[in-house]
Amino acid sequence: MLEPSRIAAIADELLDAHETRGIVPLLTARNPDMTVEDAYAVQSLWAERRAASGHRIVGRKIGLTSKVMQVATGITEPDYGVIFDDMVYENGSTIPFDDFSNVRIEVELAFVLAKPLSGPHCTIFDVLAATDYVVPALEILNSHIEMAGRTIVDTISDNAAMGAMVLGGNPVKPDAVDLRWISALLYRNQTIEESGVAAAVLNHPASGVAWLANKLAQHGSSLAAGDIVLAGSFTRPMWVERGDTVHADYGQLGAITCRFE
Repeated sequence: MLEPSRIAAIADELLDAHETRGIVPLLTARNPDMTVEDAYAVQSLWAERRAASGHRIVGRKIGLTSKVMQVATGITEPDYGVIFDDMVYENGSTIPFDDFSNVRIEVELAFVLAKPLSGPHCTIFDVLAATDYVVPALEILNSHIEMAGRTIVDTISDNAAMGAMVLGGNPVKPDAVDLRWISALLYRNQTIEESGVAAAVLNHPASGVAWLANKLAQHGSSLAAGDIVLAGSFTRPMWVERGDTVHADYGQLGAITCRFE
């Protein structure tokens, strides 16, 4: 693993990029021996420093859980990041485009937990039993690392490219619908750009949450009651520019709309 001083320097560099909306060169190009565990150590320290400055952790995101996302990024295993309170927007929000270095949108489901959830032997049935409700969500991806040539090590270090999220639509109990068959149509400026079905996330969106609980256990952590968990995208990321309106129609689960200004 990298020396603690190097991990701290990378965390500081990414924290500065987050605050200035900057882009830094590939970490793996400058640290060729950097591992996945180094990347999670960077992310953890970055999150500690944000928390120390007054921001509150409200959940986690899971990334790269579907084949379409793995093909889009060239990365072949899931990852996770931290959701802070200032990253959560309500349905209908106008979102400042300049708050991000770049903007891409993904269609997801968010699990809101009623009970704590921990690994290492967590299953989808444990997830469903611990979930208060499931609600549509959009994830706003934001990369502080140059995108060409990124590896999973770069992405994990950068909080799994988590920029923000939008919650909306109709919350449902996890046993009220077949979560595998929840579908969505994603529009940008009244034009449909992407569509998908939630089963694309590891065959069941709760599988992503179970993966997360088990992965967190390896890092000595767990999920708490009240946590929001973004379960992973079932569409490819859609690029967004200033002035764009984004609309996601989840059928019986309602819709989410936001605008970037």
